[in-house]
Amino acid sequence: MSNPFISSLSFFFRLLIIVTISIAAECSKKTHKQARTGTDGGEHELKVDYYSNSCPKVEKLISSVTTEMFNEAPITAPSTIRLFFHDCFVDGCDASVLITSKPGSKDLAELDAQVNKNLAKEAFVSIKKAKTLVESKCPGVVSCADILAISARNFVNLTGGPYYEVKKGRWDGKISKAARVGSNIPRPNNTVDELIKLFGSKGLDLKDLVALSGAHTIGFAHCQSFLRRLYDHQGTNKSDPSIDPRLLKALRMSCPRSGGSDHVVAPFDVTTPFTFDYEYYRNLEAKLGILPTDQALFTDPRTRPIVMELGRDNKKFHKAFSKAMEKMGSIGVKRGRKHGEKRKDCSKHM
Repeated sequence: MSNPFISSLSFFFRLLIIVTISIAAECSKKTHKQARTGTDGGEHELKVDYYSNSCPKVEKLISSVTTEMFNEAPITAPSTIRLFFHDCFVDGCDASVLITSKPGSKDLAELDAQVNKNLAKEAFVSIKKAKTLVESKCPGVVSCADILAISARNFVNLTGGPYYEVKKGRWDGKISKAARVGSNIPRPNNTVDELIKLFGSKGLDLKDLVALSGAHTIGFAHCQSFLRRLYDHQGTNKSDPSIDPRLLKALRMSCPRSGGSDHVVAPFDVTTPFTFDYEYYRNLEAKLGILPTDQALFTDPRTRPIVMELGRDNKKFHKAFSKAMEKMGSIGVKRGRKHGEKRKDCSKHM
């Protein structure tokens, strides 16, 4: 006959083992998340009202600058959104892309990486103006990283895109290395497999990849970004068969095989290049994508359904884009003086 006490004790130990395993699994998940985001709690550390007491008018101050810049130089919109993307994908959203290299130093900052050479100066001018204004009202309070995040959202909205709340509380990064950029920024000739792997390493899923690519509904690409599609697709010495013949003819006129100008650009969205709408996706369906990576989103069976979904409903695109921007804005967030700083000049470390 079994002892009731022994049976109860045995049950207790079995329960303890189960609970211990569950706690260990949860800790493992948390550790994995911290390793991926570079934070101790990811997006939960950021708050929409982070500056409600220390700088309550920060959004209004930045908005006055972004509106002025947009009216004076509309190119500031796509260039600032791109700047935010390039910042977040390299060691997190910490404004490290704004740092300039020290004269004579061999240790170059992110800004001097080859892929960042064509970042439009208007974006930097806008951030500098916003930072100067905010510092005059709230000295030493608002980070350059938060100013960049808010500015990017403002420009999305100014071009007809969604207005979404920006969570704040980022600190500026203490490290900016050009060597870290190359492997962390998508290239025009990346395969969808490579894009999925890269975005996945940032905690972004397939829908985030397609939604964020929708930022190409505004902005321009230099000929060098898509030249191979026009003349030597995948080493065939022929054009990419997934490009519309009319678009191919027009692009070849502007972008010759050799001897063309480095200053010539083509709009990512050939139908509504200045409006933040879903036409970008509809263009992909019509073989009117400019970059190889853009058109590949429609030809690949994994991403095509999402392209078609977002290309049918502008509100759905705006909602998906807002959600993806919030997720991207939480990558690798720095907090506190141990990991970050609050720069007075966004281009220089403290």
